[in-house]
Amino acid sequence: MTSRLRLVFAGTPEFAVPCLDACLAAAADVVAVYTQPDRPAGRGRKLTSSPVKQRALAANIPVEQPETLKDPQAQRRLAEYACDLMIVVAYGLILPKKVLAIPRLGCWNVHASLLPRWRGAAPIQRAILAGDTETGVDLMQMEAGLDTGPVLIERRTPISRDDTGGTLHDRLARLGAETIAEGLARLASGDAPSPRAQSETGIEYAHKLDKSEARLDWNEAASVLERKVRAFDPWPAAEAELRGERVRIWSAEAIDARTDRPPGTIVATGRDAIDVATGKGLLRILEIQREGGRRISVRDWQNAQRPRGAER
Repeated sequence: MTSRLRLVFAGTPEFAVPCLDACLAAAADVVAVYTQPDRPAGRGRKLTSSPVKQRALAANIPVEQPETLKDPQAQRRLAEYACDLMIVVAYGLILPKKVLAIPRLGCWNVHASLLPRWRGAAPIQRAILAGDTETGVDLMQMEAGLDTGPVLIERRTPISRDDTGGTLHDRLARLGAETIAEGLARLASGDAPSPRAQSETGIEYAHKLDKSEARLDWNEAASVLERKVRAFDPWPAAEAELRGERVRIWSAEAIDARTDRPPGTIVATGRDAIDVATGKGLLRILEIQREGGRRISVRDWQNAQRPRGAER
């Protein structure tokens, strides 16, 4: 009888938790969980454990939180776990070649894109921003390059017109867990997934999000602004200026219509929406947030405004 696989799991944010759960449910032993050190969070800047650490502690799994894996002592500690395989999901730390070589079967990574498109830190949001109609999750055998390793299992999903960064994040997290479950089941049964080399063409890099990207420029096309609103929900949230007020825009849709009004001008108001002129077309805003307030419908926002008609 084949002995159970010994796994080390490495991950940090909420996205990685379903994958950890898949490992815990597999015919394997999770002998340790690696996650980033506790960080200050919230208004009080209280030291907070990552979602992965919280899940690991609840499951009584040893937790390791090295500042770096480049440290020889951290590498020796990992080797002491004598794991067969390391599963890496949004861990946030670089794995040096020496670390990749420690597990008997190497390291698997769950990446939220269809590689080689959107290698890097923010593949979910970049796919929406680019207007991609499809994305997915790749289970990849890790190597030294950034998301360059061969693909073992792939799951695809369409990107719908109403998908946001948040909805797509949650769906891809579930797909990631499915790829891990399938990969581990096949490994345990002696039918390990075959690696497929990534294409040398179609490579795109999903650079880390910057808050400044979320500031809407009304000179851009409405279709571009709509994708920004969707991609930056829930973080960092699209921001714009309307009637001289800085607001966050949570829901909007592009309207193919012409206007001679300057970009940023409110050209029409309705009970549940306002239409704003852009560089091309109109952006119909449906949900908004005032500074220091909560997300509200456009109707509630308009009720709080003095009647001004169609003005900038």
